[in-house]
Amino acid sequence: MEPLFYVMAIMGCGDGNSACQQARVESAQYSSIRACQQAMPAALVRNSDIDYPVVTASCRATGLRLVQTRAPGRPAHG
Repeated sequence: MEPLFYVMAIMGCGDGNSACQQARVESAQYSSIRACQQAMPAALVRNSDIDYPVVTASCRATGLRLVQTRAPGRPAHG
């Protein structure tokens, strides 16, 4: 089983929370939904520059998955 963590999506919405779209994702990763939710007020203040009438946030569970970015058998270049 892959480790589970949470990320916070910052959402921009029209008036009345209509037509919400993901504007950005915070770089922080949280070990629990509660920790993510507790960080929400500060994240909303940091992201108040988004050009929408309403800015909100949503915590989302995700797993850590390594993605192979090179061909098998070839050394990685850095």
